[in-house]
This record gives sequence, C-alpha cells and structure tokens, in this order.
Amino acid sequence: MVVYGSEFAMVDSATPGFHTRPPATASPESVSVRVSTGWSIPAPAADAADLTGGAKPWLWLGATAEGGLILPAAMPTADQLYAPRAVWLDDHYLIAADTGNHRVLIWNNPDTLGSHQEADVVLGQPDFSTEGAQAGGRGPNAGMRLPTGLIVDDGRLIVADAWNHRILIWDDVPSVSDTPPDLILGQADATSVDENRGCECGPTTMYWPFGVAVIDGRFWVADTGNRRVLVWDEVPSSPDAEPAFVLGQPDGYSRDENRGEIGADSFRWPHDMAGNDQMVLVADAGNHRILGWNPPPSADGAAQQILGQPDDVTAIEVPYEPQSGTTLRFPYAIDIDFDADLMAVADTANNRVLLWDGVPTDSQTSASRVLGQVEFNGIGENRWDLVGDDTFCWPYGLCLHRGRLAVADSGNNRIMVWDTT
Repeated sequence: MVVYGSEFAMVDSATPGFHTRPPATASPESVSVRVSTGWSIPAPAADAADLTGGAKPWLWLGATAEGGLILPAAMPTADQLYAPRAVWLDDHYLIAADTGNHRVLIWNNPDTLGSHQEADVVLGQPDFSTEGAQAGGRGPNAGMRLPTGLIVDDGRLIVADAWNHRILIWDDVPSVSDTPPDLILGQADATSVDENRGCECGPTTMYWPFGVAVIDGRFWVADTGNRRVLVWDEVPSSPDAEPAFVLGQPDGYSRDENRGEIGADSFRWPHDMAGNDQMVLVADAGNHRILGWNPPPSADGAAQQILGQPDDVTAIEVPYEPQSGTTLRFPYAIDIDFDADLMAVADTANNRVLLWDGVPTDSQTSASRVLGQVEFNGIGENRWDLVGDDTFCWPYGLCLHRGRLAVADSGNNRIMVWDTT
C-alpha cells in the first residue's frame, strides 16, 4: 500500500519517504470540540499541560479543510498544494516544494500574506494549472519530478529535484514563472534524468537527493538513495565539480545501506542537515535518528552525537505505540535557529514537530515542546480526528525564521506557519 496518487503509486512502500499508514480511525478515548473555524480538534484533559509553549498557527497556505478534510484539487491551482515536502521562509519569500504537482511555488513578502492566498510564481510547470512530471510531459529541461528539498542561499534558489536525481540552481530567486534553472548538478545535461547518470554510483552522481543545505559556506546534499551526504566547500559552479568529501560511505563509489553495518558513521536514508561553524546535524530518517558532528566534519567519520536512539548501533522503530520526548520515527527534517536557541525536528511518522530549547547534548534529553499532539505520547494523524489548524498529518519539511516555524504538512496538502514565541 502507498500513500498518494498515481505518480506516488509507482513507488514501492519501501522507498524512502513513502510509507504505509495506520487506519485513521479515532481512538475510543478521544474527545472532540467544535471551534468557530468549522473543524474539529481533540480536547486535552482538563489538567493537561500546554506543551506548545504558547506556539500558535499563524498562516495556512493550501486548500481549506471543508468537512474537516483536505483533498488536492483535480487540477492544480495557484492556491492549492499536493503533498508538499519542503518549505523555505525568510524576510522576502515563502517557497514550497509542491511535490505531488511536480513544481515549486513562490509567495513574495510573507509578512503580508493571508491564509489560502495564491502563489506569485510557479517553477517546473508552464503555468499554475498544468499537472504531471517533467512540466506536464514537455520535458525535464524546465520541469521537475517530485521535488523534495529547497533553500535560498546568497540570493540563489536551490531545489532538490529528487526523482530526476539532480539539483537545480537559479542564480536569483525567479520573479517570472516557468524560468529554467541556471545550473544543474547530478546530471550531464538538462534532459538527462537517470539515477547515478545511468551508471554506477560516483562522486558527481546522485540517487534521490532529498535535501540540501548551506552550512558555514559549505554546500551539503543528502544523496538519500546512495545512503550518503555529499559536501562541497562552496556551492558548485559546474556539474562536474567533485565534492570535497563524502559522509556516510568509505569512498565516492560505495552506496551500501548503512555501509554494510549500522554505526555512528553510516546512514540508511539521510534526508536533511542543519548546523553552523560549531556543529552539523543530519536527519538519518531511515534509522529513526539524528546524527551530530561537533565540530563539523571535514572528512568521512563517526558522529559524536545520537538523538532518537540509545546508541549508535540501534535503529529501532516503535510504530503505533505511545511515544516520548526522546523517540523519533522517520525524522525527515531538522532546522536550528541559533539566534533564538531553538531546534525543530519533523518527527514525521509520529505526526508532530518536536522543539528543543537549544541543541540537546545526548539522546536522553527530551524535547522541550511538541506541536501537533497534545502530549509527547501522541502519534495520531491529525490526532486521529479531523484536520485542525494545530494538527499534522506527516509533517515532512520545516524552516525556522525569526520566531516563526514553517511546516510542509504533507499529508494535509498544506503549508502551516506557526508563531513559536
């Protein structure tokens, strides 16, 4: 069984990022209250503590939840989303990887946005109503296939075009729709889309690159299907520029899952990165953990920090059971606001976002707050109830910026921006 529509149904449930889900039946203990906005949310017990720390939903992009559910439109529009997998937020833009519609949407001036507002720019499609991979069949030179990660760095827009096994780079964030990228990494040209360039794994090839980051000037790519992270000293200016080093594999040509045996130097599905000049953390989603290097690595080597697992040789998933503030199930995204001393992790399969006040130092340090669930032990999609503005269904990507947290709430086909202050 798979999660989404025809394009997603082509992917086996063992593929990173595509998993079966439990039936969305409400638990007999759940109690619901009706709120004025028309959706239903479970009510916490009268003596339950507020574990959000006062965080509140601030902006909702995507379709409304008519009847408590959100379904993607039969034909794409400028104000609806289908399974978004990544989001970027800064002072100038809110940008979403509208993954199921094979496109990227850009909203200008996020401080002025209203909920359910139409996007200003679309990339990967000729217009807002075209659907289908590779620009609705026009071709990959200006199209995409399931984009899953994106950032803006030094004015550049960088997109992980995962199922085309490549990274797209625009020298400037486009202001005009259907603008082709200025540079493509991972493929020999704009029309090639085979995994690992149609050959064996190599230093400049990619297989499902799901995440991108720039950390202390270095460019990081989570080359998920090759179970490794590629690191350049700067954002490359050529598709043939080899990375400075590979993290998670012994060389640039190996791609074994967990490099043959799980440890502090291996990945199953690396997915996202965050850090600064003092540390780097990688969301190793397939092993249900976060790995941390302090100081940042300059070559392949073992992480010094493990979150989500008791040690570096354990990769336990405990599905459909009460969780805690230290457990993780498929953590697909991580971000850190060092100015606010706040770390956020998308604990995707537990349908929640965990917040730490500062970067935790060991696996026993519980998250400080939880969003999407009433308590740390909650796991249900939309809390086993209808869609609310404070619930999640497979939150997949996130971005922290000046006290706001943007979340790609993938299963609910929307972007939610929270005020964490």
